[in-house]
Amino acid sequence: MTAQATGGSPQEQPKGIIMTGRLEGKVALISGAARGQGRSHAVRFAQEGAAIIAFDICAPIPTAPYDLATPEDLEETVRLVEAEGGRIIFGQADVRDAAAVQEIVDRGVGEFGRLDIVSANAAFTCFVENTWSITEDQWDELISVNLTGVWKTVKAAIPSMIAAGNGGSIAITSSSAGTKGMINLGHYSAAKHGLVGLMRTLANELAPHRIRVNTIHPTGVDTKLLDNDHVKSFLAENPSWGDNMQNALPVEVLEVVDISNAILFLASEEGRYITGVPFPVDAGFGIR
Repeated sequence: MTAQATGGSPQEQPKGIIMTGRLEGKVALISGAARGQGRSHAVRFAQEGAAIIAFDICAPIPTAPYDLATPEDLEETVRLVEAEGGRIIFGQADVRDAAAVQEIVDRGVGEFGRLDIVSANAAFTCFVENTWSITEDQWDELISVNLTGVWKTVKAAIPSMIAAGNGGSIAITSSSAGTKGMINLGHYSAAKHGLVGLMRTLANELAPHRIRVNTIHPTGVDTKLLDNDHVKSFLAENPSWGDNMQNALPVEVLEVVDISNAILFLASEEGRYITGVPFPVDAGFGIR
């Protein structure tokens, strides 16, 4: 499905957004684009001139303990991109399904003619009593989405990036849980640490093609990944756990646009020599 908006009257921009056309003429692939950080990335990149290839599972995952995005959420992302005058190819695809991811990448590249940016963003989380109490299904599903799904996303995208010959940027969304061992999140932390190893290897392999690869490590962000009954219930029952999430700066959670702006920076010419870096966007979480 393809859509191109005709534009509209300019609207006042939210705090944290300065539009400069830094991605004009480029094409960005975003997984987990139906809401939260992925939606923000799609809209922010469109504001900077990029065409968007967006996908999301838009369906439940049995061991995800909260509601995931819906087809209507993805349609809202499309509407918001179009409202910025952006072009977008979109569809439902599970990052665990390599053929489905490849199909949407091929469809987008066929429409737009190139691929320059990848935001491997799709993920979910799940608190557990401890690491040895994790069920096999909990472990397998979370690792398959949060780690293997990222590999399947970049595997589908990289050949088109190389073929285009324009260099590019791959930003893999890890987490502050990918920088330290966080109790009650053994499978999530393992996946997010694993992304750093994947990123460092890809950064070396893709450097000859001028494709840069970095991981993003946010602290808590104001999305449904945190703002749901599962997380609220766990924190209510374990009030001391919040000590794990103390930022140095006096901010409890970041806005989604803060992460979008960091990935935008890495994808722009301003980030042209930054590769192989675990890039914290954490309000000083890592120094506490």
